[in-house]
Amino acid sequence: MGNQVEKLTHLNYKEVPTTDPTGMDRDEGPRIGVSYIFSSEHPALQPYDPCLQEVECSVYYRDECIYQKSFSGGGGQLSTYTPENLLNRCKPGDLVEFVCQAQYPHWAVYVGDFQVVHLHRLEVVNSFLTDASQGRRGRIANYLYRYKPLSPATVVRNALEQVGCKDRELSWRNSECFAAWCRYGKREFKIGGELRIGKQPYRLQIRLGDKRSHTLEFQSLEDLIMEKRRNDQIGRAAVIQELSSHLQTFVSSHPTPSPQRM
Repeated sequence: MGNQVEKLTHLNYKEVPTTDPTGMDRDEGPRIGVSYIFSSEHPALQPYDPCLQEVECSVYYRDECIYQKSFSGGGGQLSTYTPENLLNRCKPGDLVEFVCQAQYPHWAVYVGDFQVVHLHRLEVVNSFLTDASQGRRGRIANYLYRYKPLSPATVVRNALEQVGCKDRELSWRNSECFAAWCRYGKREFKIGGELRIGKQPYRLQIRLGDKRSHTLEFQSLEDLIMEKRRNDQIGRAAVIQELSSHLQTFVSSHPTPSPQRM
């Protein structure tokens, strides 16, 4: 039984509650949750366990895995650090992901001299890494996407050339799409970078535990990232509860026909 195949639930993107695909997620927005208002502690300094908070998932374009977040094998690459410790690990061209409970992950490009370039409040800005973190823990995120990266010098140049772009000039919906575009140079990360022609070549496979997973289909990488980030923002427990409830509703509305007696 050790080689048991995972149970897959496979749903169309339209069947699942999701973000508005035409909107931008405000990943730099205010802290969310009553505890953030009444607690005397800064939320970003409260204990954060990636294994408890974050959703394990894989992204496929047709049959090719292009992104993976997994804690199997210890998940060393997903370890998080204080901003000060993270600075000692960063090299120019690295992608940085800041994480905190009940917030969208915030991505940035490290450009050297303790600074990052990132999409913040609908503007591409150059900030000190410690300021961009807003006290959140962070990790180097170079290995989540599996695309071939550009050279570090090109990544830094891509980021710095966009500093000052804002509002209608922007070509990215969120900080993750901007940072990933800088590193990989793929138009799929840009707004409208792919034609939506009815096909859904992208799949988001969410691991629910107990050898179960849940698969959603998308027309574009941009749409998929919006949903993936929404899952990150609401947290692992909420995602599992939401998908379990939806699956029960889906099964009850599509009952399995009873076998006919011969």
